[in-house]
Amino acid sequence: MILRKSLATLLGFMPACNIVFQAGNGQELITHLKTNPYPDIVLTDIAMPVMDGVELTRRLKDHYPSVKVIGLSMLSHEAVVTRMIKNGARAYLLKDAEPEELGMALQEVYIRGYYFNELYTASHNQAVATNKYPRHQLNEQELLFLRWSCTEKSLKEIAAEMCVSPRTVDGYRDSLFRKLNVSSRVGIVMYALKEGIVIL
Repeated sequence: MILRKSLATLLGFMPACNIVFQAGNGQELITHLKTNPYPDIVLTDIAMPVMDGVELTRRLKDHYPSVKVIGLSMLSHEAVVTRMIKNGARAYLLKDAEPEELGMALQEVYIRGYYFNELYTASHNQAVATNKYPRHQLNEQELLFLRWSCTEKSLKEIAAEMCVSPRTVDGYRDSLFRKLNVSSRVGIVMYALKEGIVIL
């Protein structure tokens, strides 16, 4: 409650930012949207009672695709970020982010449709913006690994599914990092979604 009110106060000072509704959990927001105009952007906490931010993001993607979601959390774990992005989040910020970064995220999501901060290199952001990905440079095994990377399986489990050694899987991962110019599994997932290799 205190965090939400503090965030609302902060947003009130940002230009061109108009708060239309505040909800204590995801279900409250879904109920509100049934009888009210849709906002352009929803800021959601990951940890909420009744319906958390991960499930809320999925519901919005399925039923209100015009609403863009920015996730807020104290969790920077790759699996959590990946789940949010797979569910349709357009940005993911830590709660200790500077107000300037929040303002930038809101602007970028509103104008470009996405904002990915330290999870991506500058050149990867440019690749997303221009939709220029070197898909032709990926071999069949790398594409297969890419698809498995969009699941919640660990690298060891992916190696078992692909019937290769964990070291070989590490090689696929490092090769994709290099070819796609990303530095995390989240970047791989974003590539797969953008290219339509994986549809969620």
